[in-house]
Amino acid sequence: MSLTTLHTASCGFESARQVGVLPDDHPSHRLHGHSFVARIRAALPDDWAPFPGAQVSALSQRLQACTAPLDYRLLNEVLPLPTDENLARWLRDRLDVPGLEQVGIQSTADQGVDLDRHDQAHVWRRYRFQSAHKLPNVPLGHKCGRLHGHGFEVILHANQDAGGRDISIDYDHLDEVWAPFHYQLHQRYLNAIEGLDNPTSEVIAGWLWDRLKGVLPELSWVTVYETGSCGANFNGTDYRIWKEMTLDSALFLRHAPSDDPLSHIHGHTYTLRLHLSAPLDTVMGWTVDFGDVKDRFNPIFKALDHHPLHELPGLDDCDTASLSHWILTEARKVLPQVDRVDLYETRGSGAIALLGHEGPALPI
Repeated sequence: MSLTTLHTASCGFESARQVGVLPDDHPSHRLHGHSFVARIRAALPDDWAPFPGAQVSALSQRLQACTAPLDYRLLNEVLPLPTDENLARWLRDRLDVPGLEQVGIQSTADQGVDLDRHDQAHVWRRYRFQSAHKLPNVPLGHKCGRLHGHGFEVILHANQDAGGRDISIDYDHLDEVWAPFHYQLHQRYLNAIEGLDNPTSEVIAGWLWDRLKGVLPELSWVTVYETGSCGANFNGTDYRIWKEMTLDSALFLRHAPSDDPLSHIHGHTYTLRLHLSAPLDTVMGWTVDFGDVKDRFNPIFKALDHHPLHELPGLDDCDTASLSHWILTEARKVLPQVDRVDLYETRGSGAIALLGHEGPALPI
């Protein structure tokens, strides 16, 4: 099994800005502020960090040093047009990090821009709707067969042309495109909508893709959150689902020098996300039942949660890269559809283990 590792880091900064190319009555034309989050992913060389396992802390330090000039600043004094995309490019051009795969700027909880390794910009925007549904084809007694509801979330992802654009990423256009779908889906019974008689996360994502692509040619994929911890992506060809959970675990790094804090026993509340890829079951409307994912992975989860990770058999060290590889290997024994594991020791900082190498990454 050929595995790829991406190390990740994130850093927040508080800044004000004014986007002068927008109409005078647009809120972003006025001087305002954001709690920005910068996030990066990199395929780091093995010898890049001071010692094996120190990649996350070293990457975080490098990102913090790069964002420091932006913190508590008027961004217009740093770059002429401080849009999210231009901020991401500014950071990318100044980051002394090998193997950069993705640089992202998130300006609010619901919007951001990611630059991939091909200099392609991906804009994303999050929307919400409150609806009821049931799954008519599940086995008798399955809880999803009962009428129930969710606070659904949808993220629309759109590509932008590469080449140092000098205009603002148009979140407003995404809002305009989404507005009729919000009216159609919000506070409705989804099963009564044409094409959604079996409204799984995968079916909803595909339904939206088919109707959005014609009016938003830049659409690159649709993400649907059924709950805060599970959902589905569709890019017009392939369906992917994920299941997220948290782990409270103790550890120390075996390869850390004795005078480094990481050599001491410490702990994290990890965020773990399993990604699965499989063909759509046209009868059930899903790729894999979220309930099956939880049940099959549960023994592995119990071996990790509220345990000392350094006692896991077969684990070389407890850094997030080693752990994510171990989890991916173990998970595939019971869930062969798992092809990627994200493991974060703090918000946005950790490692991703994946089979081979995927194309444009999901928002970070």
